[in-house]
Amino acid sequence: MPARNRTKQYTENGYYHIYNRGVEKRLIFIDLQDYAVFLSYLNDYLTPKKEKELQDKFSGPNTSYKEKARILKLLRLKNYSDEITVLAYCLMPNHFHFFLKQKNKYSINQFLHSICTRYTMYFNRKHKRIGPLYQDIYKAVSIDHEEQFIYLSKYIHKQALSHKKSPSSKEPALRGYEQQPSSYPEYLGERKTDWIHPEDVLNYFSKTNPKLSYKAFVEEIGDDFSIIQNELLED
Repeated sequence: MPARNRTKQYTENGYYHIYNRGVEKRLIFIDLQDYAVFLSYLNDYLTPKKEKELQDKFSGPNTSYKEKARILKLLRLKNYSDEITVLAYCLMPNHFHFFLKQKNKYSINQFLHSICTRYTMYFNRKHKRIGPLYQDIYKAVSIDHEEQFIYLSKYIHKQALSHKKSPSSKEPALRGYEQQPSSYPEYLGERKTDWIHPEDVLNYFSKTNPKLSYKAFVEEIGDDFSIIQNELLED
């Protein structure tokens, strides 16, 4: 019998929790540059491609050969801004979480293949290793009811907020971060990122009453995630 959450039956305009971790639970983000590179790849794939602007810059008399090479790479890169909506994410030292909506039933699979393959090539080249970086093909869980929809972003953001490193940890110190990289600042209105879309989740919460705000919901004590237990990582 296939392992839970490995068999994926995708639907058009479906919402999904996507997650995966490093092979043998190894770190997939070793330093600050690794996080930054992964986020830059997300930006490349999910920000609408301004082809006319890129082509004009490529043809510009002052554009260097190095910049031309970068522009060509961006022009050839598949863009998923019309196919994938990111509602929430967090990057943990040895795994990641995404809350995604896809336009057609092939979008998520193509998007995850693109970014994971590209990041693995970067990671292996930088850290002088070979072979797969991730434990297995990513896991996907369909979000089918309202409670899952509301609680999933909370679960993802709590991962980032609650992660604590021991003094002997080899994980990078994230200077400038109070928690692991995540979409939580977008939910609090502290940061605006074009490819992150918190609106559908925030519509459930008050914008004027702090006690009924999204921040209060996420940071309340005594969380019970049993309502989305099927969306949690496998052991």
